Amino acid sequence: MRIERARGTRDFLPAEMEKRRLMETKMRAIAASWSYGEIRTPTFELAELFTLKSGEGILKEMYEFKDKGGRHLALRPELTAPVIRMYVNELKMAPKPIKVYYFGNCFRYEEPQKARYREFWQFGVELIGSDRPEAQAEIIALAFHIMDSLSVTAELHVGHVGLIKETLRAANVADDKINHVMRLIDKGELEEVTEFMQGLGTEKQLIDDFICLIDLKGKDALKAARDRGLFNPDSDAFRDLELLLALLDFYGVTYTLNLGIARGLDYYTGMVFEIYETGGKLGAQNQICGGGSYRLATLFGGAETPSTGFAIGFDRLAEIYALDTEDLATTKVVVVPIRGKDADPAVMKEAIAIAATLRQFFPTYVDVMSRSIGAQLSYANTIHASFAVLVGKTEVEDGKVTLRNLVSGEQEKLSLDECVERLKTVFAVGN
Repeated sequence: MRIERARGTRDFLPAEMEKRRLMETKMRAIAASWSYGEIRTPTFELAELFTLKSGEGILKEMYEFKDKGGRHLALRPELTAPVIRMYVNELKMAPKPIKVYYFGNCFRYEEPQKARYREFWQFGVELIGSDRPEAQAEIIALAFHIMDSLSVTAELHVGHVGLIKETLRAANVADDKINHVMRLIDKGELEEVTEFMQGLGTEKQLIDDFICLIDLKGKDALKAARDRGLFNPDSDAFRDLELLLALLDFYGVTYTLNLGIARGLDYYTGMVFEIYETGGKLGAQNQICGGGSYRLATLFGGAETPSTGFAIGFDRLAEIYALDTEDLATTKVVVVPIRGKDADPAVMKEAIAIAATLRQFFPTYVDVMSRSIGAQLSYANTIHASFAVLVGKTEVEDGKVTLRNLVSGEQEKLSLDECVERLKTVFAVGN
């Protein structure tokens, strides 16, 4: 009986893993260069961590279970809540801001779709201790820079939930009703927003102005909204957003102001942003990054702490990332022991020693199947090796190796040191 993998999961073969590791390495290097340190949290947490953050409804989307001690646990469906739990438990006395990044797998029990799986990976960044425009701009610029480094065709949309909430309050929408409006906006249900506000007795002009505000997009949307009197220009949210956009210009970030971006959870406090793949490779499921400013620490027993961060859907990114062939490990070398009929053990001994030396500099393969020289060279071509180092009885006696260029077919006898230097020159190792 053949056992299939679980639904919504994947096996990654070596070529795919090489691509994913290269992407991950680039992203880690960029985060580190911006002075973010890597952290890691457990794969499973107390289920309460996620219900406190997102409500009891998230249970049906999670892999949750009771352990043998009766504790209610869950495989993590996202990583922001675990990071803030870690902060409250381990880092609350650390100097602010705390700048961290993470990469890990998450789990959601939902219908698998294109680039959307039950086990998936997230790369994310959190800046804990500030939600000032300067912090928000850095977070957005970092996400933008990561996308740019991976040559992703994408569009960045920036919004501000604080401005939306202030405008709703000015329209006499009570605080306990605002989150419902935000959820409707988040779903794009603007007709329902109008109907709900009408049901609250909000004046028609105020409703029309609000719908107009959240429908505005483009770099000049903020000026257009201010000129039309759609919000209070003296509000804190407007001043913060205006400074944020100026800072993004300083960073050289290309963005679209989208005042209709909302979040249906009340811990989001200010800036929000989303990045969409625009090359048509992901279809309708084209959001690859989302972030914003929030305050979660009090939910987990900590003090009021402003934070700003983002999470990148790594699997969606991997679907669209075009791997540059120059990034691949094309510097493979094959050591070819020429055993002959007598299968001289000295040849294999020397081949293993040579391979050990070469592995200090290049990915190196040595035959483990007692193949003929022709079969070994044929295999070298299938794994895209660039050079073969031939070792036979003559080479052992002479203290030499035969270096063959598998592209041109040229070969020459060299000492092992000369062989290493020749290959290092060709592959520019250490240059």
